[in-house]
Amino acid sequence: MIIASVSDRPAIEAFLARHQATSMFPLSNLRNHGMSGGHPRACTFYFAKDAGEITDVVTITDEGIVFPQCPNGNWQAAAKALSGQAVKGCLGAADQIAGLRSAIRLTHKAQLDVVEPFYQLQLDALVMPQSRDYKLVSLLEVSRALLHDWRAAYATESLAIPGEDAMAQAERDIKSYIAADSHRVLLSDDTPVAMTGFNAMLPEIVQIGGVYTPPALRSRGYARAAIALHLAQARTQGVKEAVLFAANPSAERAYEAVGFQRDGSFAIALYESPQNV
Repeated sequence: MIIASVSDRPAIEAFLARHQATSMFPLSNLRNHGMSGGHPRACTFYFAKDAGEITDVVTITDEGIVFPQCPNGNWQAAAKALSGQAVKGCLGAADQIAGLRSAIRLTHKAQLDVVEPFYQLQLDALVMPQSRDYKLVSLLEVSRALLHDWRAAYATESLAIPGEDAMAQAERDIKSYIAADSHRVLLSDDTPVAMTGFNAMLPEIVQIGGVYTPPALRSRGYARAAIALHLAQARTQGVKEAVLFAANPSAERAYEAVGFQRDGSFAIALYESPQNV
């Protein structure tokens, strides 16, 4: 594998777009933060070619998150490309993450190490639940303190981030969500009951992430209503498809209720501190 230059960007973007369902993070990061560095999510790419065509791509962000898109599974070449670099985590299709991790041989135990079911939905098949008295609003219309508390609870529960670190991360996340206008809060009788959002967005496809309902309000259909209403909004703006990975059986039921169908598995491995390959 060789490192990409800016001149390689169109070919890399076209390759990832052919695998866009499982390349949402690198595609979104590329379009939002580019290849020149200076932002934690700016991208560096390594790629392999055969007969002049790109066959495999490995992306690493400035903060050390690796996203493989290597259908040919040339993991030793990927490991060589990443040699000496600091890796904070690996995300992607489960079989590819398994191959990559075996090759780069990080020795520390991952703080978060999960394989989750991967789902897809064409938005013309979106199933809308009864909206009743629900209203979907931007984060600017909700107490910032409440949003921080919700996001910190999510970080602790779903991302295994401890206490004070979770709140600090929550404050950064909510600030970025507001700047990107990527998340929404569901109101029931004018009371906030759930949050949903897109953690990666492209013109025709979005990736759902950060869905959260406080424990006392779960099993009432709030999450599925929030997701469906947000996707209905996205559909009016030209989005055709949505993807996601589900953290637990309750989330799976909510996603399936609005029309999502499983299509493989997605793996996430995040480390407490970066490790050199």
